[in-house]
Amino acid sequence: MATIKVIFRASSGNGGEGTLYYRIIHKRRTRQIHTGTRIAREEWDAASRTVATIGGERMASVRKTLGENLARLERIAASLDNSGREYTASEVAELYLMPGSGDGLIAFARGLIAENIRMGKLSAAEHYSAALNSLIRFRGDGYLAFDDFDSPLMLAYECHMRAIDLSPNTTSYYMRKLRAIYNRAVDRGLTQQRHPFRHVYTGVAKTKKRAVTLDAIRALRDMDLSADPLSELARDLFLFSFYTRGMAIVDIAYLRKSDLRNGVLSYRRRKTNQPLRLRWEAEMQRIVDRHGIADSAFMLPIIKSPGADARRQYLNASHLINRRLKLLGIRLGMAEPLTMYRARHSWASIALANDVPVAVISEGMGHDSEKTTRIYLASIDAAVVDNANSSILRLLD
Repeated sequence: MATIKVIFRASSGNGGEGTLYYRIIHKRRTRQIHTGTRIAREEWDAASRTVATIGGERMASVRKTLGENLARLERIAASLDNSGREYTASEVAELYLMPGSGDGLIAFARGLIAENIRMGKLSAAEHYSAALNSLIRFRGDGYLAFDDFDSPLMLAYECHMRAIDLSPNTTSYYMRKLRAIYNRAVDRGLTQQRHPFRHVYTGVAKTKKRAVTLDAIRALRDMDLSADPLSELARDLFLFSFYTRGMAIVDIAYLRKSDLRNGVLSYRRRKTNQPLRLRWEAEMQRIVDRHGIADSAFMLPIIKSPGADARRQYLNASHLINRRLKLLGIRLGMAEPLTMYRARHSWASIALANDVPVAVISEGMGHDSEKTTRIYLASIDAAVVDNANSSILRLLD
């Protein structure tokens, strides 16, 4: 366990104020942090190594701040001790000095988001940003002390989200991401674990997944969208996903022309890094011929500006594509919104309905295991069984 104390360094000049430091000692290594406070020599009690009980309100405020910061440094050190790994006095100091770590939960969350961006964890940063922005819309952007981030606040926040008609899964998503932020603060010793999420919903409710039928896909394919290039691109990207065994839009966005060799498309799923290969079909080539950009390294026009943020381009294009698809779904009379995800789900559903083994579907979709595919297809299985039962009953006629 690290040893942490306040030390006073007297001024080299006669009568000048000295400086207070936090000294961290761990495994014979020392790190000092400037407290930002200067006091006179007579305001320091050398015997007890504390600020003297003189000086009125000013010194009372100094004593209070020093005590709070010492407690925070000790929580950080205790958390590192509990982790069971080796650490240094400098690491304790760095966690203490992390931007936003002493300025409440909102500032800490922003620092954590910036930290994830620096480490290239862009997806985590985006999830944290979405949750933080939701919380700010609820209670404002002002200071939020860790001690005030408690169960009653989370219950009020949950009621707010229900009042604006967010689905249980959406409210749970925000709660889970805020919980991750809060737990990071606990891990770093910035606050004690108070379990603020114990009374709110953080599960994932099963939602009914509806695949697009083959007839609907044919109708979508045969729509004349030549007068509306954006809708035509959205439709063709949906079809491209279906043709490529439900390829996710993020993987389509990053496909390069060099990924296609000798009639085989090879790529890695960005979600799992799993390598996938599939035979190139004429339907895929027609879409690339219709929309490909000659001087671009990318196969399809989602990431179009080489010097700009590729992920931001993909996210913006994804939102636009799904908006166009929803409008096309309405034109076709679909009961559920048409999205890129439904292309992936539809391929799996149609494959299962046509007696393709689950193991083959799992391989085609790039799932890590057949168990994942069975979870994914759980809502489809019931329909398949119902259809089979209907067929059996018809045998009685």
